[in-house]
Order: sequence, then structure tokens, then C-alpha cells
Amino acid sequence: MGASLSSLHRLTFLRTVTDRFFKGIPGLELLLTPNDLASEAGTGSWKTECMNDAPSRPSRPPVLEVWYELQCPDCRTALADLHALRARYGDALRIELRHFPLEKHKHAFAAAQAAEEAFAQGRGWPYVEAVLERAEELGSRGEQLLVEIADKLGLDAEEMDTALIDGRHILTVDADQAEGKAIGITGTPSYVIGGKRLDGGKSQEGLRERIEELVRSTP
Repeated sequence: MGASLSSLHRLTFLRTVTDRFFKGIPGLELLLTPNDLASEAGTGSWKTECMNDAPSRPSRPPVLEVWYELQCPDCRTALADLHALRARYGDALRIELRHFPLEKHKHAFAAAQAAEEAFAQGRGWPYVEAVLERAEELGSRGEQLLVEIADKLGLDAEEMDTALIDGRHILTVDADQAEGKAIGITGTPSYVIGGKRLDGGKSQEGLRERIEELVRSTP
């Protein structure tokens, strides 16, 4: 009985040490089965198994960065391509919206902040699409329209108004815009995937096909 207890203590110690110092290291797994407990009492053996043939972790999906602004009619046109890409690739493609408000559109910067607030409230994509549908109206109504759309979508319109006043999202928009300029973005919509930039501001013709080609070739 003493030998069995000692064996059990050794196994418990090994399990504790392994869990503490080796847990999470790919390829190493400690296997302790009832048969091991029986053999341990007589031989003092324990077993480790290297999982060399374990399946590798799934690779992260490629990221399509969409540089856009909400007072841009071309960005509204691009929505059809984004919907098609979502439908085709689902979780196999991650689409990220990046802000690039153009100086010629006086309400684009405020709209980018409003979009950030909508994402913070959990309704970013619906908000972006709703504002783009009224891009021309945004040019004449400005922040009033941004708050009105938030209210219609069930967002906290008062908080949206406050966010536009206190500028809580300015740094995020500024950072996106600075990064866009640094990588050569000059207009919207523009796309970056796998380190390659595509300009959708000149023409949307064939753009979806070019993006799909890059998605397939991106590891």
C-alpha cells in the first residue's frame, strides 16, 4: 500500500509540474492513464508523447482593409462588392474599415468619428451603410443627420451627439488617416490586402475579381 501511495504521489507531482511549466507548449502532452498508474506501482515508469503529427493551428484569415469615408458616393458603390465578398468568403476573409476622410468633404471627419461611436455601441456596419446611403444629404445636413441616423437605428443618439462634441474618437480617426497617407492612400475607396494596394476610387470595374485573386493568393 505504501508503494502504491508513493507512486501516486510521484504521478501527482509529475502532473503538477507538467501542467505548471509545460502547459501550452505545442507538441508536448503528458498522458497519465489508469494503466500508467498500475505500471507505475511496479516499474516507476511514466509516459510523455510528442504530438509531432498534431494538426497545426488554423492560419488567420487574410485581412482586407477598406479605406473609406462616409461622404463618398464611390464608397457607397463599393458596398455591393463588400457584400459579395462577405457572402462568398464569410469568416475566411476579415474586412476592416479604415478611416480616410477627404478634406474636400467638410463633414467626412465628423462622420468618421460618428462611425467609431456606432462601432463602440455595437452597430457599426449598419450605421456606416445607412450614412453612405445618404452621402449627398450628409453634405448639406452634417452632424444633425449623423445623430438622426443613430436614433433611427436604435443607438444612443444623445451619446452619439456627446461623442461628436467631446471628440473622444478623434485620435483614432487621425491615426487611420496618418497611416493611410504613409502607405500611399490618396482617395476613397482604396483597398489593401497582403501588402498590395488597390485603388477603387477611379473605377469599380473588375475590382472585386482582383480582390478575390489576392484573397486566394494571400497565405
